[in-house]
Amino acid sequence: MALILPVKDIHPMFGENCFIAPNATIVGDVTLGNDCSVWFNAVIRGDVNSIRIGDKTNIQDGAVIHCTFQKAATVIGNNVSIGHNAIVHGCTVHDNVLIGMGAIVMDKAAVEQHCIVAAGAIVLENTVCEAGYIYAGIPAKKVKQLSPEQIANMAKTADNYVMYGSWFK
Repeated sequence: MALILPVKDIHPMFGENCFIAPNATIVGDVTLGNDCSVWFNAVIRGDVNSIRIGDKTNIQDGAVIHCTFQKAATVIGNNVSIGHNAIVHGCTVHDNVLIGMGAIVMDKAAVEQHCIVAAGAIVLENTVCEAGYIYAGIPAKKVKQLSPEQIANMAKTADNYVMYGSWFK
């Protein structure tokens, strides 16, 4: 069973039809929307600030979602895929975004809608990733505009993770 704990009497809250893997950890001031999935060994730690996650968002295996005390909450929109072993920390990730495997998004950064943060990229503090582009590298830089097909594929990924989660119910 997943480790789901309150912090200072604030309990995580979950929308309808969410899949939480048995070894995921979710603590404190965390709200998940409908049709979300939190995969194996993922950690969502709302102990020092709030974490808000929209509908149809997937937090894949080993990812860490955290925030910064008295400085930066974490807000993740709808239809977002947070890749395996990614770190999303005290930032805003808008709707329809893909954060690649092993990527890091740091405090007060903003990833606008229809963006891909490539695998292994590091989005530094206060960076704004402009809507409709791929960001890659260390530090992450705008490298290419997304095609309509790439944007459509991000939506398919979110839908697929809703389906994958249903396999465990």
